[in-house]
Amino acid sequence: MTILLVVVSRQRVIIAGGGVLGTMHAVAARRRGFEVVQLEREAEARGASVRNFGLVWVSGRRAGPELALALRARELWEELGAAVPGLGFRAAGSLTLAADDAELGLLKEAAALPDAPCRGFELLDPGAVRAVNPALRGEFAGGLLCRRDAIVEPRRVLPALRGYLASEAYQWLPGREVTDVAPNAVRDHTGTWHRGDLVVLCTGAAHTGVAGQYLARGGAGAVRRVRLQMMQTAPLSARITTALADGDSLRYYPAYDLPGRDQLTPQSAAAQRERAQLLLVQRADGGLTIGDTHEYAEPFAFDVDEDAYDHLRARAEALLGAPLPRIERRWAGVYSEVDSASGHALYHRSGVEPGVVLVTGPGGRGMTCSPAIAEETFL
Repeated sequence: MTILLVVVSRQRVIIAGGGVLGTMHAVAARRRGFEVVQLEREAEARGASVRNFGLVWVSGRRAGPELALALRARELWEELGAAVPGLGFRAAGSLTLAADDAELGLLKEAAALPDAPCRGFELLDPGAVRAVNPALRGEFAGGLLCRRDAIVEPRRVLPALRGYLASEAYQWLPGREVTDVAPNAVRDHTGTWHRGDLVVLCTGAAHTGVAGQYLARGGAGAVRRVRLQMMQTAPLSARITTALADGDSLRYYPAYDLPGRDQLTPQSAAAQRERAQLLLVQRADGGLTIGDTHEYAEPFAFDVDEDAYDHLRARAEALLGAPLPRIERRWAGVYSEVDSASGHALYHRSGVEPGVVLVTGPGGRGMTCSPAIAEETFL
């Protein structure tokens, strides 16, 4: 991955995109004393930045650069959490729960990895799992505690960060869609040009429009889109002290690409069809955010699949040992990720015009890694 250098003589940064990646670029720029103008095509960002779990997820990251990026981002999130209480930052950790001996065996391998201490891994038996998280009254063979994982409130993060940035040196311009790019400048749909020493395009899952011509070039940073389904419940009276993941998550996260993965029992038909894993996070108001699924083939469906929700609900109830509260919301979302066929790039970064950088495609790492990705833009 090529890191584009930004020298300290730059005074004005234009950011196109009001999601978490764009907003973290605004934070990074202001921390370096730059004037910032941030444009967003909607009145408020409505994409993957708000349709996620709010997880700062260190546990599943691939050893090497990906883990290093996530650990740096975790430090930055904690710093921001102290400065911006509205983010709802909580150093809650996570538990990945094994349903059987094969899943437990894989968790044992992960707990023995050389980098397990920096992830905060600890293998727990069922009794120790319940001591950490007493709300778990279901049946499981054990769990892997990751103390470095954390939680933020995704619906609060963006307005809270903009409030933190508010000053004469930060301008937030919602309802402005970028239509043209030129050296050191973008034009929005009103015809207004915005010029700066650096322009950062953080266009999210929009692979057409202003970013389309650049993304179509492909290459090592080729990106694809992924669709997911999630839901949220009414408040649960019990406190769930950590984020939760089930054994199906071991199939998706690269940290668990270990010999024991080949010994996992097949997923249920519904989980395999939907490429499902259970992730569960309790929101600050007590509600539970539950997901998710993975759909890669476009065009994506315009509706949601109830089988996926039935499967995820059953998995959550099996771990909690109790019925879920009423489901209050369901949604689908789309995010952009670097295609695995393009190698081990963590996200897409390219200089598309003089003084214009396109940054997109972190995939499921977006909420976790956005502070560190933004920091790398200004190294």
